[in-house]
Amino acid sequence: MMMKKLLISLAVLAGLAALYFWAAFSWSYSSGERAGWVQKLSKKGWICKTWEGELAMVSMPGAAPEKFYFTIIDDAVAEQVNKLMGRRASLHYEEKVGLPTSCFGETRHYVTSARVAEEATLPGAFVQGAPAASAPAPAPAPAPAPATTPAGTAPASAPR
Repeated sequence: MMMKKLLISLAVLAGLAALYFWAAFSWSYSSGERAGWVQKLSKKGWICKTWEGELAMVSMPGAAPEKFYFTIIDDAVAEQVNKLMGRRASLHYEEKVGLPTSCFGETRHYVTSARVAEEATLPGAFVQGAPAASAPAPAPAPAPAPATTPAGTAPASAPR
């Protein structure tokens, strides 16, 4: 009888732990997009292998880039991101809160998809690879009208 109660208690605890992990992994605290240049992507982990990367985001020309650290679980998504190395990328992520170990990744931001982002057009900045913005040429100024003077007299500005 005592052994049966112990087994039932262990089964209930295992079920609750499984329910907690399922809820923490399926529920997102936040989700969004980040755009920038993927600088690093590597597969890490002793037992649980995940893809860990960093995205350099530049907000203003000349400003230090902010780094966005992310985790990828799906190998197909990691392949998408790897193809975008050296190009401006937009990464869709979900932030997961409450995962208790680093076995699920080193960050809370899990990238679920990636695509090429349009080039940034910042005022006064040239982004390599971006087409140069051409402003329309200003209209030519009209020619000045000739000065009119009374008949037979030279204009005041003319030499005598």
